[in-house]
This record gives sequence, C-alpha cells and structure tokens, in this order.
Amino acid sequence: MALAVAQLLNERDASKLLCLSVRTLQKWRLSGRGPRFLKLGHAVRYDRADLDGFLADARRASTSDRGSVRRASSEESKRGQG
Repeated sequence: MALAVAQLLNERDASKLLCLSVRTLQKWRLSGRGPRFLKLGHAVRYDRADLDGFLADARRASTSDRGSVRRASSEESKRGQG
C-alpha cells in the first residue's frame, strides 16, 4: 500500500489531532498500545488513516463497552442468527 506524503504526520501533529501529549504517544509506542506508526530511519510518522482508525476503535457507547471485542461478538451472533 503506497502512502501519500501529505497523509503522514509527525508525533507533534499526531498528538494534537488525538488531544494527547507527545510523551503519551511515545509511551504507547514502547508498550504497543497506541496507534500504528511508521519508523523512517530515526523519524516516527503516523498515517492519518491509522489515526482515524485508532479513534474509531476507541469509540464506546458506555463505560462497560469493551469496544472491538464487543463488536466482534456482535458480528458473530448476527451470523449465527441468519
């Protein structure tokens, strides 16, 4: 998949888009918790599409909503009914 350079954000711009600190993104990269990123030599870049997907996956309907786990279960139950 080819990425357009205009879609790549540095960590400062990504942190602004996500309303998080740069340090939080750095910690998440180390732990594997945050959005997908690209490592270009020493430079870290985030694809805008990956950030949009990360935000979509973080969306919840309630505090007990487990996110994508719940959606996967919901999809499986729909298939079982049909």
